[in-house]
Amino acid sequence: MPSRSDPFDPDRVRQAQAGDENARSALLSDIEPMLRGYFIKRIGKTADVDDLVQNTLVRIHTGLADLEKPGSLKSFAMKAALFELQDYYRGRYDMKEHLYDPDAAPERRGPDSVDVANVDLERALDALSDKARRIIELREYGYLYREIAQMLDTTEAAVKMQVKRAFEKMRDALVGVIMLCMLLLGG
Repeated sequence: MPSRSDPFDPDRVRQAQAGDENARSALLSDIEPMLRGYFIKRIGKTADVDDLVQNTLVRIHTGLADLEKPGSLKSFAMKAALFELQDYYRGRYDMKEHLYDPDAAPERRGPDSVDVANVDLERALDALSDKARRIIELREYGYLYREIAQMLDTTEAAVKMQVKRAFEKMRDALVGVIMLCMLLLGG
């Protein structure tokens, strides 16, 4: 049985869903370090981590009432984090205003200036089968190979091979996108 300090204790979740503001506040405070670690592991210690954590907590806060299975708060929180990370990769968090001097010559960009962080990961994911995409998603949520194999009624070795092949396909797709960007930029 989970302890009272366990942020994923279904009883705590139910209290928060019932309107107990102290329970909701404690729940979100206890989840915050897990989210921070998740984002730091993926994008490093950048200023964007604070924004990602805050926006994820807002997603959890607003969606908590609709959570039908209080015992699935961790997967709910990790899915919210994944959505924020996808938004980050799509450039949502890079909203700096670009000012241009009308009297200055346009900046020349060469093939070395391709911003790999803004490469469309959706194209790479589209290269995968539904099963491979699902496995990658489950790995991103933190499930172990063994757990994924049980969910998909297959072997752990088969799951690992799917992951290996998926990364190879994604790498090939990303290389193709980067090469296209380089050609378009005059490389």
